Amino acid sequence: MYCIVDVETTGGVKGPSRLTEIALIRHDGRQVVDLFHTLLNPGCLIPPFICRLTGITNAMVQNAPTFDTVAPEVQRITQDAIFVAHNVGFDFGFLRKELNWAGHEFLRRTLCTVKLSRKIFPGLPSYSLGNLCQSLSIPVSDRHRAYGDAAATVQLFELLLQNDRRGLIPRPWPAPTLLTS
Repeated sequence: MYCIVDVETTGGVKGPSRLTEIALIRHDGRQVVDLFHTLLNPGCLIPPFICRLTGITNAMVQNAPTFDTVAPEVQRITQDAIFVAHNVGFDFGFLRKELNWAGHEFLRRTLCTVKLSRKIFPGLPSYSLGNLCQSLSIPVSDRHRAYGDAAATVQLFELLLQNDRRGLIPRPWPAPTLLTS
């Protein structure tokens, strides 16, 4: 099982920055099987630069849940799944930080679609999500929003699975056994 993740934040992983939006899409290697998406109230002001980049405003998150109230759902949907994200260190680092603040430990195996894309689709001009999607004809809507970027990453991940000739991506299902007589 995989869980494709994207988050939007008030800043970088280090320091007091908080989440403003999260999208988690559980995938069994063939199709999407579960989804969780919500805006989050970060408990602080969103910097103007971030508002311009994401389109998420302080007014939009004013009545949104805080992370600690959705932490059990984050734990549930990511449980027993490989955590997949485009630049996985950022998304995983943020979720681990927020879960730790909420009193939860967060250990998951991770896969980075940036690193996988460089190995499976070598020679492309750029491996940023937007440029990669353009190169591979993956439609993207709501760029720099958690659900839009996560949905595009699902399509990218499915292409990576289809083109993984070297077995770089761990498969959640057992390999077929050979019958011997």
